[in-house]
Amino acid sequence: MPDTVRSGWSKHEIAVLDALAETFVEGDAERRAALARAALEEAVDPEQLRQLRFVLRAMYSQGVSLILTGRPSGFLSMSPAARERYLLGWANSRLPQRRSAFNAFRKLLTFLAYADPGEDAQNPRLAAIGYRPDDPPVADDRSPIRPYILPVGSTASDASVTLDADAIVVGSGAGGGVVAAALAAAGRSVVVLEAGPYVDEASMPRTEIDAFDRLYLDHGLLSTWDGSVTMLSGTGVGGGTLVNWMTCIEAPVSVRDEWEAAHGLEEMTGGSWVGDVDAIADELDVAEATHIPPKDAIILRGARALGWEAAPTRRNASACGDCGSCPFGCRRGTKRSGIRAHLATAYAAGARIVPDAHVTRVLTEAGRAVGVEADVTEGDTVRHLVVRAPVVVLAAGALRTPAILQRSGFGHPAIGRHLRVHPVAVVAGRFSEAVEMWRGTMQASHSLQFSEPEPGRNGYILEAAPGHPGLLALALPWEGTAAHAGVMATSVNLSPFIAITRDGGEGRASLTRAGRVRLDYRLDPDGVATLRHAVVSMARLARAAGATELVAPGAPPNWYRPSGAGHDADSRAWSRFEEALEATDFAPNRAAVFSAHQMGSVRMGLDPATHPCDPWGRVRAGADNDVVIRGLYVGDGSVFPTGIGVNPMITIMALARRVSRVILAET
Repeated sequence: MPDTVRSGWSKHEIAVLDALAETFVEGDAERRAALARAALEEAVDPEQLRQLRFVLRAMYSQGVSLILTGRPSGFLSMSPAARERYLLGWANSRLPQRRSAFNAFRKLLTFLAYADPGEDAQNPRLAAIGYRPDDPPVADDRSPIRPYILPVGSTASDASVTLDADAIVVGSGAGGGVVAAALAAAGRSVVVLEAGPYVDEASMPRTEIDAFDRLYLDHGLLSTWDGSVTMLSGTGVGGGTLVNWMTCIEAPVSVRDEWEAAHGLEEMTGGSWVGDVDAIADELDVAEATHIPPKDAIILRGARALGWEAAPTRRNASACGDCGSCPFGCRRGTKRSGIRAHLATAYAAGARIVPDAHVTRVLTEAGRAVGVEADVTEGDTVRHLVVRAPVVVLAAGALRTPAILQRSGFGHPAIGRHLRVHPVAVVAGRFSEAVEMWRGTMQASHSLQFSEPEPGRNGYILEAAPGHPGLLALALPWEGTAAHAGVMATSVNLSPFIAITRDGGEGRASLTRAGRVRLDYRLDPDGVATLRHAVVSMARLARAAGATELVAPGAPPNWYRPSGAGHDADSRAWSRFEEALEATDFAPNRAAVFSAHQMGSVRMGLDPATHPCDPWGRVRAGADNDVVIRGLYVGDGSVFPTGIGVNPMITIMALARRVSRVILAET
């Protein structure tokens, strides 16, 4: 009998994946394994998928098991307890490849266990932890945007189409929306090409798994190549603005001072910058949060007890605070995301917005940009699209903008390099009161106590992490089937904190042989020191706010559980806990590291040798002189010279306004 199934996965691979699903979280293993296979096939680079399938085959093999464990028994023949020991051995292995494989399967299968609503929307785990997804009403005044429909070809076999415009904007997130609005309002004929779908208020996802599948890059499976940094990045018309947590903080003055002094960017601290930020705030109706849910009240309470700075967060939403479905898109329409702000402005001024359009390359003639090529998916059909225009603005994000430049053959050696990702550490506290981290205003408070750098560490900001159960299950430590289930059982009382750190190291975005984007990133010594400082700060904040138990996720995790043996014993336990945090191992796939902010991969600056863009967003032709490719600009977070250590949306938009002025002055 053949050892394969119709999908190409062998029956042995499927059996081991089923067993892994059941070991990580009991119940519905076959369903989760099937979802996992589909997700991996859709989102993971073929080379990575081959490696993961090899791991499954190795786990099945008795011979490999004998080499790895000293016992001639494959994973399927082990008892449940032996399977747990086997996996924990991989989690804590000295070999980074084993840790990487463990985390790849653990994250995906635990996420699916709590993000999937289950057959007939009956996932007993969600009911057991008291999770009920919000069901906000659909806005009466929905976004006015209607996607542009490509004209039908002259014959049934004609799948190609050509459009003409004054300007093309590739990407529709924070930067692309601002650029499109500015150019369209100035009377330019604008075509916006977005790789993701268009989703209006009525069709926004209602479940976590559907949101990740439809509105997040790589279907929510985005990470560095080795899996050491778990990432989130939005996709779809509106980009990250559609699903972000709406925290509105501009780049600190110290960062902008550095951009001026070290990278040659003019007007980053004067009236021009202030005017841009004020204009953005007006366009987004930015206002201080008025509803402070428990997870954010904890930050304010803990900071007050410690004498630290903390305050309510300014955000681009109003008239809401009882709903936590912002990461699924805002059905109410109270979030001023791109589809209700800048893209809506661009559309009203005549911009044509084309969703599901994957731009493959920029077209150039005689040293200037003249258009782009794209593949547009329409149902089961993929059509070839050429848009001709004298202005091309790349705003596909710091992970996809360099890929477009690389596929287009632009040779600047720094394209894709200097990637910054804002490494994020996590500490979760358990409280006696119900927190429901997924309910209410997503991020209603923060602390800037440590936002300025000090010798030996970078700056960082402390915020709440309002994840839903799937993201929480992925982030929490796995120390065995029952242990993970036990932690999740009390998730209604958990309040995770995150520290968004500034430059923790440097990475690179490059193309694989399959044409996908590969992300590599390594922390530097200052980045490690910053994360260690941050986990201690978050632990102190949670304890000051009344946390009864604390955990810093990792392999192994660091726990603080008071013994109840008296004040002195608990003080000694706390001291040991702090010492452990100060020595946290941030080697790849040890302590948990996340990132929802990616920047700097096509950074702007004065030095042509190290900056692919000049200080005004023009793309340079090479590294040996300051010649630019006429008509080609970058208008997203790719141009950040460094990380900034705070949520980047406002800064991206302010820089996009700056680039827009240059375009309008030159064309």
